[in-house]
Amino acid sequence: MNLKLNEIKFNIAQINLCTELEGPFKRMAIWFQGCNLNCKGCCNPELQDFEKKHILSIDQIIKIAKDSMDKYGIEGVTFLGGEPTLQKNINILATELRKLDLGIILFTGFRVSQINKDIVASVDLIVDGRFEIDKIDTKRNLIGSTNQKLNVITKRYQKSLKWFNERRDKVVDVNIKDGFYITGDPVLYNNQNE
Repeated sequence: MNLKLNEIKFNIAQINLCTELEGPFKRMAIWFQGCNLNCKGCCNPELQDFEKKHILSIDQIIKIAKDSMDKYGIEGVTFLGGEPTLQKNINILATELRKLDLGIILFTGFRVSQINKDIVASVDLIVDGRFEIDKIDTKRNLIGSTNQKLNVITKRYQKSLKWFNERRDKVVDVNIKDGFYITGDPVLYNNQNE
């Protein structure tokens, strides 16, 4: 199958052009629409439905990433959801973004062993495992439950793993554009405000 990049499309719920809350360094974050894992206590239940939100091609996403690199100096892209691995050809998107020298972090409810090997090979770091509400993790940044693991795929983020273990003062961003979005770490936010 020889698809053109403008023919490969993704169901996107939201894109944050520049954040420092969804992984180390300045990065773009993409939330994909659709997830069938139904984790109890999911922090993004509105992203579970497979309804079409914003259908974007790889070409469009690459342009957005290039603009974000130029405007904000992003170092990488974080894939979140929903469940990013349920998006057909997500590995091709990751590969194209890495051609721009962007690092890719993937958050998934599946274990690495359950994910297509092409997807695993296309990213730099994977945070894997379903969110388990009875195992809430209040020590690590952005990781919801203690069963979830950091899986280093390439050396790119090897020295940045401490980012997930350092406490930060700022744990959420509030964005008002085409709606109202709060992004970041809801577990740490709730802990700080109890």
